[in-house]
Amino acid sequence: MKITFLGTGTSQGIPIIGSDHPVCLSDNPKDKRLRVSVLVEWDNFAYVVDCGPDFRYQMLRENVKKIDGIVFTHEHSDHVLGLDDIRPFYFRQGDIPIYAHKRVLKSIKKRFDYVFKKENRYPGAPEVVTNRVKNKPFKLNDLEVIPVNGKHNELQVFGFRFKDFAYLTDMKTVSDKEIKKIKNVKVLVINALRIKPHQSHFNLEEALEFVEKVNPGTAYLTHISHLLGFHEEVERSLPKRVFLAYDGLKITV
Repeated sequence: MKITFLGTGTSQGIPIIGSDHPVCLSDNPKDKRLRVSVLVEWDNFAYVVDCGPDFRYQMLRENVKKIDGIVFTHEHSDHVLGLDDIRPFYFRQGDIPIYAHKRVLKSIKKRFDYVFKKENRYPGAPEVVTNRVKNKPFKLNDLEVIPVNGKHNELQVFGFRFKDFAYLTDMKTVSDKEIKKIKNVKVLVINALRIKPHQSHFNLEEALEFVEKVNPGTAYLTHISHLLGFHEEVERSLPKRVFLAYDGLKITV
């Protein structure tokens, strides 16, 4: 299984528009972060987790020619606003499957109502096939995916386990029952927004505590803001087997 980090930044990305923060002014490419998303590939299948406003550029940068579907963690703008840019895939492939909690599907249908219209459709609109995700395993082609339920402040969000790879973002609380689903996984990806506590995201300390609970072979931190610090400096401070993800990073699980 191949994982490509399409984006590793927070909702505003890095650099932030108009910011003079030193991290936003950094020349290191690893300090430049698009909105958070990953591409998961195995055999001849390719699925994207989340589809934010940088989706078009991410697909071009990675030369992605085909996707088999999109899995959504939740409905916030930095995770869904790229949906219209599935059109080139739709024109070549036909309807694109999407997978999400029923609340998230409802939100997407409201935002992108033209995608779901049955009559008098705009001829350039893409079409999708909706699949409701509950807190139980589901199949993406031949692969079983295990949802991991958590809270983003008070909002329910899903993380997902694909075989020995677990991807969780925008988490603030995860129950011990849900943690058991990903215990000792080979590769864990978890959000780490900044140094100071935040009301709806793990900060660095909380993310590292979560990594200890899960005890993965390797962990990568994502959904990073400029307030976490410079990539190189932060990574030097991390425990063994914990790394900062960066845009374009590719790993094999």
